[in-house]
Amino acid sequence: MESIVIKPSDAKSWLHCKRQVWLSNKGDLEAESEADPFLELILQLGLDHERNVLRRLSDQQLGQHGVKSAESVDETLKLMDQRVPIIYQAQLSNEAEGLVGRPDFLVLDDDGLYQAADAKLSKNKDKKEIQIQLGLYRRLLGNGKSAIVFLGDGSAASLGDEVDAMTEKYVADMRVLLSSDEQPSVKYSHSKCSGCSFYTHCKSGFDATEDLSLLYGVDGRSIGALGEHGINTISQLASADPETIPNVPYLKSSDKKARAVLQAKSHLTGEVFEMHPVELPQGDWVHFDIENNPLVSRGENHVYLWGFLVPDAGMDNGQFEYVWTDTFEDDEQGWHRFLEQVETYKARYPNLILAHYSNHELTTIKAYAQKYNMMGHATVRYLLDEGGPLFDIKKPVADSLVLPLLGYSLKDICKHPGLVNFQWEDEGSGSQWSVYQFNRFLSETNLEKKEALKHAILSYNRDDVTATHRLQRWLTEEFINN
Repeated sequence: MESIVIKPSDAKSWLHCKRQVWLSNKGDLEAESEADPFLELILQLGLDHERNVLRRLSDQQLGQHGVKSAESVDETLKLMDQRVPIIYQAQLSNEAEGLVGRPDFLVLDDDGLYQAADAKLSKNKDKKEIQIQLGLYRRLLGNGKSAIVFLGDGSAASLGDEVDAMTEKYVADMRVLLSSDEQPSVKYSHSKCSGCSFYTHCKSGFDATEDLSLLYGVDGRSIGALGEHGINTISQLASADPETIPNVPYLKSSDKKARAVLQAKSHLTGEVFEMHPVELPQGDWVHFDIENNPLVSRGENHVYLWGFLVPDAGMDNGQFEYVWTDTFEDDEQGWHRFLEQVETYKARYPNLILAHYSNHELTTIKAYAQKYNMMGHATVRYLLDEGGPLFDIKKPVADSLVLPLLGYSLKDICKHPGLVNFQWEDEGSGSQWSVYQFNRFLSETNLEKKEALKHAILSYNRDDVTATHRLQRWLTEEFINN
């Protein structure tokens, strides 16, 4: 019988998708995706953070003589017997339980016992994968000591007995999962599955069985109950009478049932359905999109680009304008310049509509107003007022239309040749791409290359606001003026 090895490093995948864990450990498939520069950036930043923590710990031990690296499980045990104050890249194993782990550090405490410690870019010690990983290290050490997590904002936190239950659940479930020769049954999630290295393998199976989880807006918790009433495939749902569909979890209102049936029909035929009249506000539209860097070393968030497309009668799309800041040190200045830009538009356009897609811009403005203690500022109140200029253009799409798409992101809708049919200048660009390019911009010393990186980011943001403008025009031409 194949031996089972349970690793802390699988915790994130286990929480994300159990089939991904199974395929990674037992499948014979090659990973399909190419190297992701953004993920490589995260990895590099994680290593930098780990080295910074190592440097601090070394300084506390008055030099490297208090820190030793381990090359194996046996060497880790030998260093522990020698009471080395800090063991770096320790290796732990419990063959009887099939557990292995590699904590970044083992730290000798005042009681003469070791605490496992990891460096994490996260600012939140309560993330489940962190609790499971540190819980497994505690289990491997078996001395009851709390584990330590050195967080990305520079703080440290302890994790003790409170993580044991979740860790035990992980270990028990992983034993069952890795004992099976059958890959686990899972549901499709467009946001989670689209970036997975096993996407093609799984997607073909979902397509072949017409899995209901492929349908946007059909909650996974509804699918099992629909199956109990004879609706197991997209074709069966498409042919169903909404009025005869029984009430099931998360699918009880007549509107949701009608939408689910139309989504199934749209998936099969490519048709667009208008469930309710599309309504857009009248006024002077300025399209708005932000780019932010969540990877600031101190755990902060930095909006490096506030982008706008303003109306211009002489141009097809309008004039692109923006507020840019080179570094986090200019963050507050950039925020004030953004507010000044809004005031300029407010004075210029009596019926200003500041259009964005989804709620990211709104939540970011609220977060910045709170960060800089400006909730009472006149421009902030103007922006956040219920009758203010901010308008989420995703709402009329999601409320009124049923589209032949797996997801309703701005790119899903705008890139589709049968819908808006707007293509970004850089095919591979996206929000994570922008963060990666901005971090390259921060580290680049060649001024010419630095300017080229900035230009690429600005071009991407210009395409984003142009896309919302094209979406507005498509909605107007196809559903309002038609």
